[in-house]
Amino acid sequence: MTRQTMTCAQLLLTLLRERYAVDTVFGIPGVHTVALYRGLEGSGMRHVTPRHEQGAGFMADGYARATGRPGVCLIITGPGMTNIATAMGQALADSIPMLVISSVSRRDTLGRGQGRLHELPSQQQLMAGVSRFSHTLLDPSALPEVLARAFAVFEGQRPGPVHLEIPIDLFDAPVALAELPPPARLFRPAPDPEGLALAADWLRAAKRPLVLLGGGCVDDPAAARALVERLDAPTATTINAKGVLGRAHPLDLGANAALPAVRELAREADVILAVGTELGETDYDVVFDDGFELRGRLIRIDLDAQQLVRNQQVSLGLVADAGRTLALLAENFPEPLSRGGTQRTADALAALDLNNDPALAPFVPLYATLQEVLPQALLVGDSTAPVYAGNHLVSQPAPRRFFNASTGYGTLGYGLPAALGAQLGQPTLPVVALVGDGGVMFTLSELATAVEECLPVVIVLWHNQGYEEIRRYMDAQGVTRCGVDIQAPDFQVVAAGFGCQAVRVGDPAGLAQALASRPLDAPLLVEVNADAWQQAATSTDDLH
Repeated sequence: MTRQTMTCAQLLLTLLRERYAVDTVFGIPGVHTVALYRGLEGSGMRHVTPRHEQGAGFMADGYARATGRPGVCLIITGPGMTNIATAMGQALADSIPMLVISSVSRRDTLGRGQGRLHELPSQQQLMAGVSRFSHTLLDPSALPEVLARAFAVFEGQRPGPVHLEIPIDLFDAPVALAELPPPARLFRPAPDPEGLALAADWLRAAKRPLVLLGGGCVDDPAAARALVERLDAPTATTINAKGVLGRAHPLDLGANAALPAVRELAREADVILAVGTELGETDYDVVFDDGFELRGRLIRIDLDAQQLVRNQQVSLGLVADAGRTLALLAENFPEPLSRGGTQRTADALAALDLNNDPALAPFVPLYATLQEVLPQALLVGDSTAPVYAGNHLVSQPAPRRFFNASTGYGTLGYGLPAALGAQLGQPTLPVVALVGDGGVMFTLSELATAVEECLPVVIVLWHNQGYEEIRRYMDAQGVTRCGVDIQAPDFQVVAAGFGCQAVRVGDPAGLAQALASRPLDAPLLVEVNADAWQQAATSTDDLH
């Protein structure tokens, strides 16, 4: 068999493209990664240059959430890695597949503290805390195996970021191999038959069942809908699971598990089925009072055995793939049960009366306008008031159409770059970034990337002149406001400086006009004057 020789860097790019079908990479070239870029042109992979490594990580995250495929980053040693660590933390919290490939100092200098360029005492140790694993490549012939391990994490277990660092003296090192190894076909575990049968028995006997669907269900919406409908069970979908049941499904309680009427359903439920969800604070207790209680039998399905015993007392746990388990469970119910699930769901939503909640009311016309003008839009949010409201108000037609940084790690600056990644992954869908004037300043430079890449993302910027959420917290706790009334730039001028079209609006009609006339080959910044919008929202009952 003929053996071919290539450099370690060439082998890396070849494996990414030919074995793992990577089509897009995000990165900023640096002196320690120049050799890695040799051969990137002509590789068939699109290279996107953000303006900050944190932006690269958020773009990779948005790409992965929108497509289900891992986002890939090429990052420089030292400061590049500390810059991307925040984005990796967000991806780890939300189980998002991300491959971060970085350089590291020469092998003979690792850990010696010689003051080398970009040197850290242990880059691997630093990144281990924000990744499923971090590996230092010391033998270039081991590269295929290490990448196989990374993609095994993405495909076969609870995903998250993986970090691979390559010493700069190995990029040009020769590697001889007979042929590229074929990709492995990995199958996630099926549920234990005894446990599955017991779960089916409990669900059949339940009088007041409740289903909780998390982000682990997004790849199997048909299986989730089939089981929920056959169980006739009210279903709470987390923020990352929005759209799994489709838009306005009669059994969908939405991401409202922290609100009183849904909490009451949870307390009354005699059997609860929780699938692919952490049962974590930012989905089930966003009011932070530990008031979400499950008193009935709890059945949990998750790829991560440890997750089965976190946050709530489990009665029956199945370590298994969500979609396969949902489908197998549904086979136990060939005829739909009738337990008043649709009425119980309707009663709970009526009690919540979200459209008339004073805290949410200003944002009802915002999302009504988005749905009217761009009904198929993928909405990507930062930590900002419209997004907090959208977590409760938004109903999407399909999964992977609404995600944001208000859950889990809860970073600021996520919305704009993640939306760019989502647009790159789903070029045929409209993509809207929902950001605030405070959070967008963390990554505003990525407007340059949007313009350079000709990405038609609409950036809806809610301008309320500061960190409004923290202002409210300070006021509520009797703390004198400090550091929250910040000065914002003239976003119209800033956008123009980047070559980005921009417009100011103060009511739904202005937003609708801006959305309808948006460019299809370039970004658009729509700055919403929050004060004017809220006055318009309270001055009329019908804003359309």
